[in-house]
Amino acid sequence: MSVEGHLDSAELFRRHASFVANFLVRMGVPRSDLDDLVQDVFLIAHKNGGYDPGPAKPTTYLAAIAFRAATTHRRKGKTRSFVRAESEVVSRAGDDRLNPERDADQKRQLAILDRALATLDEDKRAVFVMAELQGETVVSIAAGLGIPVDTAYSRLRAARQLFREAAKALYGEDGRGVADGMQRVGT
Repeated sequence: MSVEGHLDSAELFRRHASFVANFLVRMGVPRSDLDDLVQDVFLIAHKNGGYDPGPAKPTTYLAAIAFRAATTHRRKGKTRSFVRAESEVVSRAGDDRLNPERDADQKRQLAILDRALATLDEDKRAVFVMAELQGETVVSIAAGLGIPVDTAYSRLRAARQLFREAAKALYGEDGRGVADGMQRVGT
């Protein structure tokens, strides 16, 4: 695994803008506020001088900033609803050929994912999204959020349990399938 060097804010944006947008969507930010919050995240990264190598990867560093920006945005009352009713950001894996059946199934699974994520409090949701959907390590998440590693593990463990329960309660066996196969759903 190679260690990335310093990245200025322009390079961070080029490499990771879509990551930040997807993370914010998974944190429940409505599409109408997404562009402003993505810009806020990269303005903060610019003010911080970009990214310097450390225990957190660039994506974890940006996710920590995005988490705080989303929390502040919601608390300021700029949004009436912090929970999206329908997924608006879908990454496509594999080929780009039209497949209506696959698209409908993916949309259904994303809706289940979003509704179950909405049941988690912000702290648990941030750790859960970074670990389960973005593939970050718990050590990296802890460093990025500035919390002890044990706290990150505890939040992730609790979030996983609450997510499984919510998905199953909301959608029965369909929800359990999403809870068991979150990596397949996409971010």
